Parts: sequence; structure tokens; C-alpha cells
Amino acid sequence: MELALLYSGGKDSSLAALLLDSFYDVSLVTAHFDVTEDWQHAARAAETLDFPFETVELDHEVAVSAAETMYDDGYPRNGIQAVHEHALETVAAGDVDAVADGTRRDDRVPTISRAQAQSLEDRHGVDYLAPLSGFGRHAVDRLVETAFDVESGLSEEIPRADYEGELRTLVAERFGRDAVGKVFPDHTQTYVHGRQ
Repeated sequence: MELALLYSGGKDSSLAALLLDSFYDVSLVTAHFDVTEDWQHAARAAETLDFPFETVELDHEVAVSAAETMYDDGYPRNGIQAVHEHALETVAAGDVDAVADGTRRDDRVPTISRAQAQSLEDRHGVDYLAPLSGFGRHAVDRLVETAFDVESGLSEEIPRADYEGELRTLVAERFGRDAVGKVFPDHTQTYVHGRQ
């Protein structure tokens, strides 16, 4: 069965790929808005993990709307949630049997409710999987430590291929560089360089 996993090149989506690999033909898919070429970081990570990789371009208007929402809210949650839902919808509309992401039990954003998952499955005829949904951050960190060579650092310092990088760029372009720091809190980001 063909499974498309939303992939950022970070530890969570990499661990999700590893967990699903025994049951599905996993392809790592980075969804982007063609704002930056940050998706290339995920392509390199996917290559080191020996998984097929592809990109899918999302509707640019969704990114613009998300950037405006985040600026108006003063925090990224609602914008990132909207982008993640759009990415799942876009990937689920492709020729796959299942879609997945690397969301964890304790993630604040993005999250997919049971109702959203069932709706996605029913409308697109796919299975939706969140293999880390039962794992907390500390459990994921311990598993990742044994499986991957990972670089960690503040979100501004680490290569990334998640939605946040492109949304930061759009916020800066539309509202000025200072707006980025007002909308996005500093947090730790990871990038997978390969398996242990």
C-alpha cells in the first residue's frame, strides 16, 4: 500500500517514516508554497534515510492567508494549523492509499481531531495515520536518539523544510522583519542527517 508522509526532514516525521516502513510503501512528501527552496533540506534528509522523496506545491493563497492570520493573531498556531490541513487535503487527493504526518500526542499545533481524520478518510478514500500520536516528546526523543543522527538548535539556526520557514518569509515580506519575532516564539528545531 502506498503511503505519503508529510515530511520536514526533522526528527518527528523521520521517526514516523521508520515506524510505518514495515507496513507501507512510504514516500516522504514535502509540501511547500514555492516561496523558498527550503524543501531541499528535506530531500537531503530523505536521501540519507533511503526513502523516496517528492514535493507537492500548495495553493499560494493559503500561505498568504495564513501569514495574515498569524500576524493579526500575534502567534502562529491558527495559520500553521490551516496550512497543515491544506497539505493533508492536497496529498490525500493524490494517488495514495494512506497519508500520514509526524504529529505527537503533546503537539499544540498542528493537530488533527478524530472528526477531521474521519472526514479526510471518507472524502478521499484514504487512511490517515499519525503514528506518533500516542508518544510524548520525551519518548520520541529517546527513540530518535537511538535511531538518527540529529542536529538541534533554535528555529532560526537549523535548516528546515516545514511550513514555518516559508511562513516566516511571507510574514517578513508583508509586515517587515520585526514582525517575525513578534509572531514566532523561539523554539528548538531538528534536522536529521542520517541513521545511527
